[in-house]
Amino acid sequence: MNISDILNPLLSGDTLISQLSVFPSYDVDIINKSESERLIALMDIYNLYIPSQMSIEIYSKLYLATLRSLQKKDTKIAIKQRYENYNCINNKSYQGIIGGSDSFTIIGTSGIGKSSAISRAVNSFIKNDVIKLVNPYTDIIPCLVVQCPFDSSVKGLLLEILRNIDNKLNTNYYNSVVKSRTATTDMLIGMVSNLAINHIGLLIVDEIQNVVNSKNGKNLIGSLTQLINNSGISICMVGTPESNRFFEQAMFLARRSVGLNYSFLPFDDYFISFCNVLFKYVYVRNPIQYKDMLIKWLYDHSKGITAVVVALVHDAQEIAILEGLEVLDINTLTKAYNNRISLLQNYIDIQDTSVSSNIKNDTKVKTEFNNTYQSENIIEQLVKKSKKENLNIIDLLKDICNIEEVCI
Repeated sequence: MNISDILNPLLSGDTLISQLSVFPSYDVDIINKSESERLIALMDIYNLYIPSQMSIEIYSKLYLATLRSLQKKDTKIAIKQRYENYNCINNKSYQGIIGGSDSFTIIGTSGIGKSSAISRAVNSFIKNDVIKLVNPYTDIIPCLVVQCPFDSSVKGLLLEILRNIDNKLNTNYYNSVVKSRTATTDMLIGMVSNLAINHIGLLIVDEIQNVVNSKNGKNLIGSLTQLINNSGISICMVGTPESNRFFEQAMFLARRSVGLNYSFLPFDDYFISFCNVLFKYVYVRNPIQYKDMLIKWLYDHSKGITAVVVALVHDAQEIAILEGLEVLDINTLTKAYNNRISLLQNYIDIQDTSVSSNIKNDTKVKTEFNNTYQSENIIEQLVKKSKKENLNIIDLLKDICNIEEVCI
């Protein structure tokens, strides 16, 4: 089997970054268009994808796992394993002899972009969803993605794999099994193992955290282990951090959870760069000002979760357009935070250094404020803006901090 017929070359460095990146088209004249046109165009920011270090690691892990799996398919031991799996289908004694390729996990906080990273990685290294080979004559699905059943049913997962194979290869395995009503779990494992040897490179099982609170959780992981041993394919399990509690219970579970683990993004160069690129997609009529302060505010109110950042910037611009404010600032971002993502607020710990914190009169706090937001002479800038645009200085101050007016 010529692997180059199935996979694109392994990329690295700037070439990989360029391949993974997605920058939606943007017309600077969009700000002069009607409300409806701008609101429709605004949705394009959800397509923005800027790869991080996580994206690079996921790409390499998935590529090499797929490569190792494909290399086993035309070996002599794979032929012997097909015979053993046939015995399993017919309720005869059998054994796993091909051995596992490997299983691993990708665990990460919801919203940090792991699903997007997986999707971008797979689309970058596979040539087509299905590769038709002549020698040997077969169809190969380089990467098959399935969802872990909500009840962690072993039979449910195996049927889901069959259903997805049918969708890719235009076969009828799922309906045949459902109509027969006699297929046992062992028979299904044998059948899926044979199909995996013949047609699947990498199997990705998403939402693996469903095993945590299910009595069937250990059985499902056990069946995946058996599938690995009987097919030689690589299996990647993707889930949220709560999955760790499950895999820590026993050694055989922990062994299956070796892989990549990610948490909230730090406030670093990547996050700042991400926000600066996001700010280039402006659909309100007024330009964005005080970007450093907005970036820090976004981090404080998103905990570094890029999905929340994009949602806040999108909804803030939407509010600004609908209400005629036509500016992306602290005021519109706060409205989006309070009105659009209220259910997420319990999971976001707003830092004391937030731009919404009070600015006190003592010199120490003023210095910390200026250092935090990397902005010099902020008051002077606001005064100039107030005079130039004939605006109330108090209203401008309210955009960046809490102001309490008192009678003297």
